[in-house]
Amino acid sequence: MENDKSIYTTGVDSPASWLAYQQLLDSALPIGGFSHSFGLETMVQEMRINNTIQLRSYVENMVIHNWACGDALVIKAVYRDVPAQGWERLWAVERQIHMQRLAMESRKAAEKMGRRLLALAIEIFPSIEWQPLSGACKQGDALGTHALVHGFASYQLGIPMRKAVEGYLYTCIVNSMNSALRLMSMGQTEAQKLIAAIMPITEKAVWIVEQTEPEEAWNSMPMAELAMVRHETLYSRLFMS
Repeated sequence: MENDKSIYTTGVDSPASWLAYQQLLDSALPIGGFSHSFGLETMVQEMRINNTIQLRSYVENMVIHNWACGDALVIKAVYRDVPAQGWERLWAVERQIHMQRLAMESRKAAEKMGRRLLALAIEIFPSIEWQPLSGACKQGDALGTHALVHGFASYQLGIPMRKAVEGYLYTCIVNSMNSALRLMSMGQTEAQKLIAAIMPITEKAVWIVEQTEPEEAWNSMPMAELAMVRHETLYSRLFMS
């Protein structure tokens, strides 16, 4: 489907806004990402992921077949709907994509991380007009998922949509590596090498986002989704999801 790319390039992208945006990408951001593996713990315990080669393949597939065609499209919807104040359309897209997650743990994790990010962002970026989003979350119109809050903050900071999507995918990749460091026998240097090796695939992921309307979102990682569902039945767990 042809897209009007002009509505996705808003933002001054100034040095100040870009530096402010880096705070949202910090793996140490206190929004609870360190508590969630989103199924990776299940995959490791069940011996489906035993080494860094398998880990890289898993994360690359998550980028293309889960995050790009799901959460990243919520970010795209923010850039499409916020300028026109199409709030109901935006909240509907968020709910549609969020409900594609099979595991209750994963749904709760995305909501908790988003609500924590929203509370933190209101404190560190007080000049941003948060009322449309915060009000909708309080009223139950919006779920306040991580992707939605990330996209809204990125838009308000003047970050172009492409960079907002790339940034979100980066946080997903880094969170996966941080989880893997606690689950597998691998070192910090190896994890950083894997992040660098995986990052080029985000180009393909961004292309998918640019070519897809938010309402056309899908998820084609059934094994990962089932791993997320089985996580709550593991005998021992390091992570909440």
